[in-house]
Amino acid sequence: MKRAIPLHTQMLIGFVVGATAGIVGNLAFGEAAWLHALVEYVAQPVGQIFLRLLFMLVVPLVFSALVLGVVEIGDPRSLGRIGGRTLAYVVVVTALAVGIGLVTVNLLQPGRGLPPDVGQAILADAAQNATAIAAKREGVSALDLLLNLVPRNPLASAVNGDLIGVMVFALLFGIAAAVLRTEGTRRFLGAVQGVYDICLRLIEWIIRTAPYAVAALLFAITARLGVDVLVQLARFVGTVTLALAVHFFVVFPLLVRLVGRMSPLDFFRRAEPAILTAFSTSSSSATLPTTLMVAEERLGVPRRVGRFVCTLGATANMNGTALFEGVTVLFLAQFFGVDLSLVQQVTVLLLCILGGIGAAGVPGGSLPVIAMILAMFGIPPEGIGLILGVDRFLDMCRTCVNVTGDLVGAVVVGRGEAETAEGGACGADGAA
Repeated sequence: MKRAIPLHTQMLIGFVVGATAGIVGNLAFGEAAWLHALVEYVAQPVGQIFLRLLFMLVVPLVFSALVLGVVEIGDPRSLGRIGGRTLAYVVVVTALAVGIGLVTVNLLQPGRGLPPDVGQAILADAAQNATAIAAKREGVSALDLLLNLVPRNPLASAVNGDLIGVMVFALLFGIAAAVLRTEGTRRFLGAVQGVYDICLRLIEWIIRTAPYAVAALLFAITARLGVDVLVQLARFVGTVTLALAVHFFVVFPLLVRLVGRMSPLDFFRRAEPAILTAFSTSSSSATLPTTLMVAEERLGVPRRVGRFVCTLGATANMNGTALFEGVTVLFLAQFFGVDLSLVQQVTVLLLCILGGIGAAGVPGGSLPVIAMILAMFGIPPEGIGLILGVDRFLDMCRTCVNVTGDLVGAVVVGRGEAETAEGGACGADGAA
C-alpha cells in the first residue's frame, strides 16, 4: 500500500513546479500571447478560487475564535489574579512579538527591489476597486483609527471587510458571554463552538487544494516577474526567521530572568521536550500534552496555573503566529509597492494582536486572517501563493515560539502567584 505524500511536501512540489514553469515561460516566451492567456484564464482563476474560499471563512472564523478565546479566559470575577495576569501576559508579549516583526521588516526592507512600475501594474490588475482602495489608504489619522475600533454596525463591517470592527465586536461579545453565565448563553456558546469546528474542518479541506493553488499562483507571478521573485522570497524567509529568533532568544530569556526569577539556560534545558515536539508537529494543539507535562513536572509550575495558562495558550497565545502575520503583510506591501503609513502599521499590529487570540492551533489557521488584512490595505492576496511555498519551515519555527511563549507565561504567572501567596502568608503572620 502506497503511503500518501505529506501535504507540506505536496505544497513544496507545487511551489517548485509553478515557479519553474513560470520562470521558463518568462525567459523563453515573455511576450507570447498564449502565455498571457494561460496566466489570465487558467492560473489566476485557479488561484482566485482558493483565495475566495479563504475569504469566505474570515468572518465566521474570526468571530467564533475570538468569542471562544475570551470565554476560555473566563469570568474575571471568578478567575481573579490568574486570569488577569494571563490576559495581560498574552496581550503584552503578543504586542512585543508583532512590534519586533514590524521593526525588522522596516529595517531590512525584504520586499523592496521589485521595479515600482511592475509592482504598480500588478496592483492595478489585482485590485478591481483600485481607486476606492487608494482613497481608503490616504488620510487615515490616529483619531480615525481610534473611532474605527468601534463599529457602528458589525454586520456592515463584516460585509465591507472591516476586520478590526468585527474583531472588536467579537471581543466585547466574548467578554459579555464570559460574565453572563445563563442557560441561554451556554447554548449560544455551544453553537459558536460548532461554527468554529466547522470552520476548522473547511480550512482543512481548503488547504488540501493548496498545492494546486500554490502552483497556479506562483506560475502567474513568476511568469510576469521572472527569477527576481525567488530572491525576494529568500529575503522574506530570512526576515521572519530573524524576527522569531529575536523574540525567542531575547524577549523570552528576559521575561524568564526578570519576572520568572529563573535561569534562562535552565528554562530552555527543561523545556526542550515541548520545544522539539512543537518543531516537529507544527501544531500547538498537538504539543499541548507535552507542554503540560513540562510545565508541571520539569518547570515546577503549580498544576492549577500550568493547566490554565498552557491550555489557554494553545489557542489564545500565538506570539509566533502574530509576528508572522505582521511580517507577511508588510513584506507583501513592500513587494507590490503599497506604502503603509505609521498609523496603518499600528492598525496591522492591532489586527495581529486580536487575530492571535483564539487563532487556530492547526496548520493554515492564520491564512484567512492574513488574506483579509491584505485586502483591507489593497495588497493583492495572490501574494499568499509565495508564502505557502515556504510555509512549512516557517510554521515549524513559529510553533516553537508559540509553545515556548506558553511555558514562559506559565513560569511568569506561577511566580506571581507564589509571591502573592507568600505576601498573604506574611500578612497573616503579622496580623496574628
